Amino acid sequence: MGGFFGCVSKQDCVTDVFYGTDYHSHLGTKRGGLAFQNRQGMLKSIKNIENTYFRTKLEPELPRLNGKKGVGVISDTDAQPLIIGSHLGTFGIVMVGRINNMGDIARHAFKQGLHFSEVSEGTVNPTELVAMLINQKGTYEEGIAYAQEKIQGSCSLLLLTKDGIFAARDRLGRTPIVLGKKEGTFAATSETCALFNLGYEKERYLGPGEIVFFTAEGYEQRAAPGDELQICSFLWVYYGYPASSYEDINVEQVRYRCGQAMAERDDIPIDFVAGIPDSGIGHAIGYANKKQVPYKRPFVKYTPTWPRSFMPADQRMRDLVAKMKLIPVPQMIAGKRVVFCDDSIVRGTQLKDNVQILFDFGAKEVHMRTACPTLIYPCEFLNFSASRSTLDLLSRKVIYELEGGSMDAIKEYATCGSEKNQAMVEKIREQLRLTSLKFQLLEDMVNAIGLPKEKLCTHCWDGSSHF
Repeated sequence: MGGFFGCVSKQDCVTDVFYGTDYHSHLGTKRGGLAFQNRQGMLKSIKNIENTYFRTKLEPELPRLNGKKGVGVISDTDAQPLIIGSHLGTFGIVMVGRINNMGDIARHAFKQGLHFSEVSEGTVNPTELVAMLINQKGTYEEGIAYAQEKIQGSCSLLLLTKDGIFAARDRLGRTPIVLGKKEGTFAATSETCALFNLGYEKERYLGPGEIVFFTAEGYEQRAAPGDELQICSFLWVYYGYPASSYEDINVEQVRYRCGQAMAERDDIPIDFVAGIPDSGIGHAIGYANKKQVPYKRPFVKYTPTWPRSFMPADQRMRDLVAKMKLIPVPQMIAGKRVVFCDDSIVRGTQLKDNVQILFDFGAKEVHMRTACPTLIYPCEFLNFSASRSTLDLLSRKVIYELEGGSMDAIKEYATCGSEKNQAMVEKIREQLRLTSLKFQLLEDMVNAIGLPKEKLCTHCWDGSSHF
């Protein structure tokens, strides 16, 4: 996925941009970068963060960076920020989203005699492609609107210019942007949690398709928001940081409500509840509070040398890292009936290993409750997982097996409580060796978030989509 932070200040803003961007590290693991506008022009630094943290890689760069305007990004895809020279002027750009029709746009550009400088493995850099579209028009505002109109998928961005920063939210608002302010400084960020420790107050959220331009003095709306909102539901269930809020709805509180809803539909006798760290913890606390049963940690996470479960490129190594970082506490496990809560089940490999470890240490029963329905449809709008459209996704693999090599009946499997849905859940339970398995009902997840379903993107679960 990814996230960004940008600010304009009456003073040097390198520290704010550096730490504000760092607060997006939970959203990406590929590249991290900073760009600043100062009297000499624009300068940037981009680092590979696949094997270490953004802060570790970028901190040595800070002495050479300065400016009162700057942007930073954590990207799970391409190298950013880019600095572009054009008829509009020189600008820096960072982008969060996914471009599904990138090939078509690139081919059209080539026919016009245009070219791209950022090409990796034969693929155009998505951020440069957005910049190319912006440059097709006579003003930044027109160019941003044109780019979002042409892109199939999603695109939220920050544009750093010599005069200030443009912030533009995806036209259907799939990813968030919030404005923050403090004396002499305005900022825009993907995560509200990036604001508070830097002394900012939340100003307001941008609406879907809205474009604003801000300086150290304030901001101006350059394009009004649209009426249709399709913000990603997974931001609350999994992606978002607990201290963040989207549309004024806090992540941690949603996770408590998800856990409460799962508990209300459960009647199994258990000894305690646990959450798969870290994103399952809030759901488990909500479950435990509602059931009035103990919340315990039979697994603890070892983070000093295992910061990320998906660091290595090889899936086998990713699974090994994921297993190594969760250490069991045998004294809490033996003879116990345990409910584990997690945000979702994607491939299931890590979960299967964790379940087996619990039984190896003497667990009597291991139950799993997930805070969302089964993930069935590949994400069309964000880079949630590169393999979502393949049979690596556990639910799709199970459907393929149950249907004898066909995916024609996939919609029936996505219907909670249907005969095929129940057969799929049972097959997943068997493969994961769980005592019992339940997925959150879609209506309960939507209610936990608190927005009308039509304002949420639920494509991953029910296939509904707006392009």
